Amino acid sequence: MRRRNSKTSDVLDQGLDEIEQFFKNRVGLGTSFDLGIRKLIVLEKKVQIYYVNGLCDSLYTIEIIKELVNLNDHEPPTKHIGSLIENRLVHSSVEVVQTIDEMVDQVLAGLIAIVIEGEHTALIIDVRSYPGRQPEEPDTEKVIRGSRDGFVENIIVNTALTRRRIRDERLRFEMFKIGERSKTDVAIGYIKDVANPDLIDTIRNEISNIDVDGITMADKTVEEFIMKQGYNPYPLVRYTERVDVGSIHLLEGHVLIYIDTSPSVIVTPTTFFHHIQHAEEYRQSPGVGTFVRWTRFLGIWASLFVLPLWYLFVIEPSLLPATLSFIGPNESSEIPIIIQLLIADLGVEFLRIAAIHTPTPLSTAMGLIAAVLIGQIAVDVGLFGPEIILYISIAAVGTFSTPSYELSVANKMIRMLLLICVALFKAPGLIIGTTVYILFLAQLKPLNAPYLWPVLPFNPSAFTHIILRRPVPGSIFRPSIVHPRNKVRQSTK
Repeated sequence: MRRRNSKTSDVLDQGLDEIEQFFKNRVGLGTSFDLGIRKLIVLEKKVQIYYVNGLCDSLYTIEIIKELVNLNDHEPPTKHIGSLIENRLVHSSVEVVQTIDEMVDQVLAGLIAIVIEGEHTALIIDVRSYPGRQPEEPDTEKVIRGSRDGFVENIIVNTALTRRRIRDERLRFEMFKIGERSKTDVAIGYIKDVANPDLIDTIRNEISNIDVDGITMADKTVEEFIMKQGYNPYPLVRYTERVDVGSIHLLEGHVLIYIDTSPSVIVTPTTFFHHIQHAEEYRQSPGVGTFVRWTRFLGIWASLFVLPLWYLFVIEPSLLPATLSFIGPNESSEIPIIIQLLIADLGVEFLRIAAIHTPTPLSTAMGLIAAVLIGQIAVDVGLFGPEIILYISIAAVGTFSTPSYELSVANKMIRMLLLICVALFKAPGLIIGTTVYILFLAQLKPLNAPYLWPVLPFNPSAFTHIILRRPVPGSIFRPSIVHPRNKVRQSTK
């Protein structure tokens, strides 16, 4: 059993009637229908049990009450009733708290609290049973072959899923309560002899210093406090809902952040290239995985540069070799091509947003209407040229092939800025815009990790791992970007 130190004075010195009145005045006992109290007489002493309906497992609670009531038939009255009850609680997780503030926090978190007449502490029993779904494969990280379980909204389930894959006595989960009102459970996970202690301390301090009413938006709120991203569109942490992906990052030396109510786990630190890898590459042979990776790289490159390049060739046809002179619209239009491109690009974004807000049975029909009717009619009436639709579609497919949703949206914003640069300054605009874009990424250092590593600064060995899906037996060393304490992947005894 673990005893917690008092946060303030031992206010549990007051009697049971005063504690009940505190719950009525401050917590809502008697007003909120889901907050309850069960009063018992055990060995001639008053005992009160506080709980929240819906967050507690009723069967466990009933078993505990039965055990307490049975004491009246099998035990004589004693002065040490607190120790006797604590010893008879039929549960594996029992904790002693000394202040009413701690007691209230635990009750509102779904645990039950037992206070005993004459005792100056409360017994906290973890009988939480949060409503939620079963682990299932994430929609955004599907694989053809592999495990189908994923993180859920329950932090206890998520840490248990991780421990199922990493049964190492050095795996640690440190718990925090964040939010003055929400008191959300947040945990950082790491492997003690692998993760960089400085990184752990940095994340621990950043989380401890979060001062906010609540983090009901969970992981995104925590990310903004830790990373201080501002209006930078590029993701500085990686989100994953796959347990195997989170576990392999732990083994590499990353620190994971688990937030209750969120099915996504935050991986820190990450680089640009962490966001363009996918679990499917590691569920296939190295050769197939490399092919899939290169195809994905090509799609990401197309999502960024196909439209600006095509538009540059349209307004500067002299840059095209004779064999590619067919590129460009065959008919002139009253609407400038740059306006057509921007409208069509925004139109694809409209469709994506509409698909999110459309019920699943209707989203397919909506997509067919958009692709067949809207696209064809727009071409027929002369709003768009046929080539506009073609290259917008190529860029959209490249966007959807990007594994990270956050990265795909950021790339779309950069693509539109590059289009504007080409429209204003032609070829120099594309060159300068691309250079500024690369410099912008190069200066990012989330948690002191260079964002374009291993390209800038260049690391030949790590760069090989980026362009090739190396066989697992050949991946001996952990990535140096996380500064692991144990650089060799094989465990040492």
